[in-house]
Amino acid sequence: MMDAFFKIWETNRNNYLRFIEPLTLEQLNKTPEGFNNNIIWNVGHIIVAQQSLVYRLSGLPMQVTDEMFNLYKPGTKPERAITQQEADELKQLLIALCEQTRKDVEKGIFTSFTGRMTATGFDLASFDDALEFNNYHEGLHLGMMMTIRKFI
Repeated sequence: MMDAFFKIWETNRNNYLRFIEPLTLEQLNKTPEGFNNNIIWNVGHIIVAQQSLVYRLSGLPMQVTDEMFNLYKPGTKPERAITQQEADELKQLLIALCEQTRKDVEKGIFTSFTGRMTATGFDLASFDDALEFNNYHEGLHLGMMMTIRKFI
């Protein structure tokens, strides 16, 4: 199962990267009328959500800064345009955090898990539940980004 999870997740993260690469910083930052967020916020959000679901709920430190987490955590929206440097960091983290998580799974560092109910009604009772939900969550946000792109 773990191989399938990583295959799907890494493919999805590469899809994110291919999706945003041709877009300008202005396009990444544009929040179309009727939307609460923009494309780059969605990228930041899936990064910090994965870290929270996998690392924080396992009682481990997240691999993102508190500042980044607070910018993109659930319930937030873009408060300002991000810089090119920030966009580049998010692009780099899309892939780097997949690699780090894979290494950490292989090392066996995920030994405990604090379950929780998601806002969408998913009961995350185990580490494996969190991994599976993460792929679902990232798919939802890729769909949202595809919709936003039509309006920028």
